[in-house]
Amino acid sequence: MLSLVPTRLLQSGRSPLSPGSRAGLGAAVALLAIVSMLELADGRRAHYVALLAAAPILAAALAAWRVVLGVGAVATVIGIAFAVTDPKMMLVNSVNMVAVGLASGLAVAVAWVRQRQAEQIAELTKLASVAQQAVLRPLGPQIGMLSVAGRYISSTATAEIGGDLYEAIDTPYGVRMIIGDVRGKGLDAVRLASIVLGSYRHVAYERADLRAVVADLDRAVARNVGDEDFVTAALVEERGGTLTIVNCGHPSPLLLRRGAVIPLEPPAPAPPLGFMPAVRPRVERLEPGDRLLLFTDGLGEARRDGEFFPTADRAWRLLGHGTVADGLASLETALVEWVHGRLDDDIALVLMEYVGSRTGVTSAVPSWEVGAAES
Repeated sequence: MLSLVPTRLLQSGRSPLSPGSRAGLGAAVALLAIVSMLELADGRRAHYVALLAAAPILAAALAAWRVVLGVGAVATVIGIAFAVTDPKMMLVNSVNMVAVGLASGLAVAVAWVRQRQAEQIAELTKLASVAQQAVLRPLGPQIGMLSVAGRYISSTATAEIGGDLYEAIDTPYGVRMIIGDVRGKGLDAVRLASIVLGSYRHVAYERADLRAVVADLDRAVARNVGDEDFVTAALVEERGGTLTIVNCGHPSPLLLRRGAVIPLEPPAPAPPLGFMPAVRPRVERLEPGDRLLLFTDGLGEARRDGEFFPTADRAWRLLGHGTVADGLASLETALVEWVHGRLDDDIALVLMEYVGSRTGVTSAVPSWEVGAAES
């Protein structure tokens, strides 16, 4: 972990040394002090000069190359000071000093390479984070008659990048949301996620029926993936207090109502996007205060010692308080504590709360009925 600490403080001028350099310098100085005390205790004989070569090598594991160079120079000076006091072992001490010099040069080279790699990793991580932020726009806090919050939990500390996706938009057909999970990880997964979201942000405004939205997204996925690639997704529409859900191989959303947690299973299973899913909508009538949790399979797969995180059992206690953003924060804290900070997969979370219909607005026809009327 310390090998990834960049030397930004050194470059910014706020501090002469970065935390990693300070740790490496401290360890090297301690070693130099120990060797010096051993030599002083041994009198005029220089028996431990060769041990000075370990100081720059130790510093190279943590510190910047300039610090390692300084440690090597100090080790060489100390070695020469002790070597000249023992003329009887001049040849041996000369060989030892050459070894110290070579070790210092090698340590500087290693530290330089490690520092360059750390800087490249930091730059790639920053680019990955920017790429994902461009794909996943912030949600809420209010969309139509829904309070909405989204959260992305990365399985790695070094890069928040993966194929989980979500979006919520207010369309002429009601508030529509999507949550999905692209098979795979990395930039290819982010590319496919951006394609799905780009298509969704267009067709969600154009198609009255969620089944037509699914068909358009399926074609977009099929045009851009291989035979074994796919995207699981759940699409949700809230219109006039009526909730319509279509599910394409995705974990079922959880409805939180008056202390109960209800999995909204689809009427019939459907394959993911990319495999021509034929979906059947599930329709629920919402009550003010109802909350709906959408999540990717990383939540269902989170476990410790073979025991899965009890999402349904703990959902109400974690998600039923405060704002929807507060609920997601509580869920993430409990989840990370459960797995001891070790997640196997990225997780996307969306939590919405139905706050009630506008006064004087009649109940609108949900998209699945609109589609049936048009067909």
